[in-house]
Amino acid sequence: MTVTTRTRLKAEPIKEKIGSRISNTKEELLSGDLTDEINELLEARGVLVFKKIGFTDEEQIQFTNLLGGNATEIGVKGGAVFSISLDEKENDKSTIEYLKGSLFWHIDGSMNPVPIRGSVLSSKVLPTWGGNTEFANCYAAYDDLPEEKKAEIDDLRVKHSMWVSQLYHCPEPTLAQLEDWQEKGSAELPLVWHHKSGHKSLVLGNTAHKVLGKSDEESARILHGLREHATSEPYTYAHEWEVGDAVMWDNTGTLHRARPYDPDCGRLLRRTILLGDEPFS
Repeated sequence: MTVTTRTRLKAEPIKEKIGSRISNTKEELLSGDLTDEINELLEARGVLVFKKIGFTDEEQIQFTNLLGGNATEIGVKGGAVFSISLDEKENDKSTIEYLKGSLFWHIDGSMNPVPIRGSVLSSKVLPTWGGNTEFANCYAAYDDLPEEKKAEIDDLRVKHSMWVSQLYHCPEPTLAQLEDWQEKGSAELPLVWHHKSGHKSLVLGNTAHKVLGKSDEESARILHGLREHATSEPYTYAHEWEVGDAVMWDNTGTLHRARPYDPDCGRLLRRTILLGDEPFS
């Protein structure tokens, strides 16, 4: 008689309000047996860490596909893996300029009606200094707001624009730079995302710049105040990379940013993304 043993997800929390560390083997992760559990834990915890798992590009694509499928990556014609690097051997100059905005809190795909659901990053080359990646759980941050604050913001909408995010790292662009950024588009998004799961999360980041129906001054106070709350200590996790680490996060309810690092060090992360299946609402 053959007895089949079901693979179990081995997870432990990193902090109370964000992050779990997964200790399953690569073979277990690539078997497909853990797909549902990983997806559920991702929404619940915001960030999942796979220490020194050592995915090859092909294995990372396989793992990402098991969890919901790859979208075509930015700057990768027909490809599924994107190099997060400021090295000109990895990316062209326009992509490098775009990536400089990743040093500030953001979500990916805020210009898209359906943003990507999540991302997987694998570390290939470490920086000489700095370069941690930070995450903030905007589900938990919303849940902990006072009820009167939730009532105030629940139906507000916010203008998001790509060009605004680039001003964080280049506050005095040329007119040509500005026009190029503005061609990337704008969107009006809810300040509070009412997810189909029934949960709610804050939609913030460096593309957000105007709360509709509010003065510029009040709009800034609302957005900066909520970002300050969402990125405060209880809701954040900073990952210090080692080669071979993989980190996955829920892009629909988690802000992220890279910390400053030597731009000439060759730091390299490889990213795959999960297809989105839920429009902003």
